[in-house]
Amino acid sequence: MSLLSQESQETVDDVALGESFTKGSSHVIIASIVAAVLVTIAVAIYVISGEKPPASTGDIVEVWAHPMHSESSGFDANGAMIPKETTDSVLVFTHVRLHNQGKQPIYLHEILTNILLDDGLHSSYATRTGDYERLFKAYPVLAPFQATPLSPETTINPGQTVEGTFVSSFRMPKEQWEARKSLDYTFGFQYLPNLKLTPKVSVTEH
Repeated sequence: MSLLSQESQETVDDVALGESFTKGSSHVIIASIVAAVLVTIAVAIYVISGEKPPASTGDIVEVWAHPMHSESSGFDANGAMIPKETTDSVLVFTHVRLHNQGKQPIYLHEILTNILLDDGLHSSYATRTGDYERLFKAYPVLAPFQATPLSPETTINPGQTVEGTFVSSFRMPKEQWEARKSLDYTFGFQYLPNLKLTPKVSVTEH
């Protein structure tokens, strides 16, 4: 065999070896990609199947608003005349039903009423049960609408459903309240994600 033939044969062998190596590498890369995809799918299935339903559910049963306008007498404690002051506010009464579908007690610790206006989000905390009761004494005109209150600090046992009414107050005129873009509620539970509820019922006025 001549030197030239020997060099040509070595070149062919090197090319064949390179092609074989490339094919082998391609197979390894493809196998790695397939394995990675399968692992990702398996993890996703595990996470989805292992997700627990939220501990709390609920729905808004009724919402009604009561606009209020007050004006000071224009006199101070000594009887001297002073400029009159006016105040506009809207009381928002909400009847809600909450259910614990978990296996442990859950502890409600705050309720927020949220409205979206042109200038942004406005939120108001629900009053405590004692303040709720005093409100109807201070404003007898509201007495016909008094209902069983729901305390913002309520324990709900597994499988239990509680319902009641709470009130929030927004210091704004009736026109601004009626111009709201949205209304929803945030129920805060200790050590659990907040429960957000949007009413499906219309807001009435009393």
